[in-house]
Amino acid sequence: MIKLNLSEIFSSSLSQLTQLYISSGMRPMQLAVGASVSSNQNLSLQLKGQTVTFEDCGGPFFESVVHLNADTEQILCGSEFIGRFFQSLKTFEFRSKLSAKGIDLTQLNKMVHLRKLILIVVDLSNQTSADVIFHNLTKLEELKLFACRLNILEGSLTKDLRSLKTFFVHMRNIYNVIYSFTEPLVSLKYIMFDKFETFCSCDNAWLVPWAKNQKQVEVIINPIEAEELDVNSLKCLSDNGMDRLNFLKYSEANCSTDPGFVLFLATSLGVLLFMLVVLLHNLAGHYPLDHITLGWLSEATRSKSRRRYQYDAFVSYSGKDERWLGKDIVENITESLYRSRHTLCLVSRHYLHSNWCSLEMRLATCRLQAEHRDVLILVFLEKISPRRLSVHHRLARLVKTRTYLDWPQEPGQQEAFWDDLCPKLKPPSQD
Repeated sequence: MIKLNLSEIFSSSLSQLTQLYISSGMRPMQLAVGASVSSNQNLSLQLKGQTVTFEDCGGPFFESVVHLNADTEQILCGSEFIGRFFQSLKTFEFRSKLSAKGIDLTQLNKMVHLRKLILIVVDLSNQTSADVIFHNLTKLEELKLFACRLNILEGSLTKDLRSLKTFFVHMRNIYNVIYSFTEPLVSLKYIMFDKFETFCSCDNAWLVPWAKNQKQVEVIINPIEAEELDVNSLKCLSDNGMDRLNFLKYSEANCSTDPGFVLFLATSLGVLLFMLVVLLHNLAGHYPLDHITLGWLSEATRSKSRRRYQYDAFVSYSGKDERWLGKDIVENITESLYRSRHTLCLVSRHYLHSNWCSLEMRLATCRLQAEHRDVLILVFLEKISPRRLSVHHRLARLVKTRTYLDWPQEPGQQEAFWDDLCPKLKPPSQD
């Protein structure tokens, strides 16, 4: 292990450096910086060694590094990857001598100011959170994966790469390319698949026609062989892992009408239909949907020039407040409501907890908005606090914009209540 203390080696001149290259050859290296040591705000740092470990992480020195090139098996701050300590980086090139075995690279997504990222011989296939490594890199414009390993390219991997313009992919293993991986790449201009090898799968079948017909993005597959290789002659590996088939012919033969997709679609439609039937059945059990529809159609077809009503008011109330009326709840809500000149809502705590009353209130307010007439009268049978009332948004809005009556608890005041209510229920002279 080579141990270096940068503050002792460079003293005050460390803050004047613009480029710094430190190498321990093939030996591990430990670097101490000093918590208060700063450097030039645009420092380019190049490191080479078996492993490189920093001490005193989080100081101003780390904030000053904007370009970092690391040729090492591991590059750590303490015992963790350097991602969250080098957050000012704009360029990061990481060549892992031993495929970054044992390193959790998840914190690479903390380098949110990255513009250019190059990973060389980095095994992403053994990462437990490979799909989130590139998250948060919304400013990244260039991404190169050279001689790396990755099992799949899909949308969860690229979801935040909205600024990516150039994407170079060279994998040492056979991998899948799912169409969703291109969807977040709205700024993509150039993509290259070098040493392209994929499985014969309908998940990958989109790639050849997409590469041929893409106009916004320049797509190159196997650039070294470009003069000799036509994308129509691309090979894919069969399920047995031995045979190499023509990619285009396989796709045309097996993926035009994918049986699995048809089965999935049929099953999904069946499940949705079943859920819809259950939902309508439940709704029909709570609300008379057929009566609501008939009531609305009846009202819509009535002549607007000459209205005739069978009742002066439709009374909406909770069954627990029946003693105030002495009558049972009207069986056909909708028909009676639309045949009444007014809707009289008797609001109480019971009313607020009743599904039927909630329905009647909704019908009455819809009618109020449609007819633009004073068809709704509110009567509060008891005091209800504003806090309790605020939960019932429709009624709370009505109380703020309309006058209402309070039912007096004192018998001596009840006659005056009826004197106020009766004129509101009388038909206007033109009716």
